[in-house]
Amino acid sequence: MSRRPQPFRQRDVTRAIRAVSAAGAVISSVEISVDGKIVVVVESQQQSASQQDDLDRELAEFESRYGQG
Repeated sequence: MSRRPQPFRQRDVTRAIRAVSAAGAVISSVEISVDGKIVVVVESQQQSASQQDDLDRELAEFESRYGQG
């Protein structure tokens, strides 16, 4: 006889998110499967850097157009 899967609890998700954040990773999304498995998807360093580059470019365009903040 197989056991029914345990439902996930909010505290389990919170602990997983805090642990990943404490490790210095940037969380992209959190997935919870039907069987209660929690998967935290993190951004790669390359993806984070490219997003930062986009923000820097947009800020430079804004400042050149409207002056500094």
